[in-house]
Amino acid sequence: MTSHRAGPGRRPPGTPRAEVLSRIRAALGSGSDSITDDSPLGAPGYRTVDDLDEVRRLDLLAERLADYRAAVCRATRPELAATVGAALTGRGVRRVVVPAGLDLLVVLQALPPDVDLIIDDDLSPQDLDAVDGVITGAAVAIAETGTIVLDGGPGQGRRALSLIPDYHLCIVRTGQIVGIVPEALGRLDPGRPQTWISGPSATSDIELDRVQGVHGPRTLEVILAGP
Repeated sequence: MTSHRAGPGRRPPGTPRAEVLSRIRAALGSGSDSITDDSPLGAPGYRTVDDLDEVRRLDLLAERLADYRAAVCRATRPELAATVGAALTGRGVRRVVVPAGLDLLVVLQALPPDVDLIIDDDLSPQDLDAVDGVITGAAVAIAETGTIVLDGGPGQGRRALSLIPDYHLCIVRTGQIVGIVPEALGRLDPGRPQTWISGPSATSDIELDRVQGVHGPRTLEVILAGP
C-alpha cells in the first residue's frame, strides 16, 4: 500500500484551494511559475487602486446608483441642509429617525416645520416601522459598483435603523468615495458590522417580477455632498 503525505509547506492535492490555484496557473501560462500552494489567492496584477480622477469617480458613482434605481442628487456644503429638506418634502416624510452622531445642525436646519425628528435610542422594530424614513451617513462608497457601505459608525447607527424604515436618505461625503472594492476594504474594519447597499432593497420571484422593499427600504435616496 502506498501512502502520500504532503511535504513541508505543501497542501494535499485535491483540495478546493489546490483546484483554484491550478486553474490560475493554467490561465496565466508562463506567468504562473511563482504561484505556489502557499500563495495568496488572486492573480498577479490584481488592482488595489483605481485610475479615476475625483470628478470621474463622482460621476461614475452617480451613474451606478441611478442604474440601481436609487435617486441621486449633489450638494455643496452650504446647499446640504436645503437639499435634505427638499428630499424629505418631496417624499412626504412626516416622521424621520436619525442615528446618534449624525450632523444634527444640518438636519435641524433642513427640517420642514411639520416634520418630527426622532433620535434613535434603541427603538423597537415596531417603532422603526412606524416612521416615514431614516437619514444616515456612510462609511465609504464604491464608484465602480455603485455600493454604499455602512459599518455602524457615528452618524450611521445600527443595522435595523437603515433596514426597517421604508425610505433611506443617505448622505455620502465626496471624501468617502473610492473607485473599486479593494480600496473600500482597505478603509473598513472587518470587525465592525457592515451593511453593503447597492440600490433599494429588491428581489424577483420565479416569474422575474421585480419587487422592491422586501429586505430593506423600498426607496433609497443619496445626496453626494461636496466641499
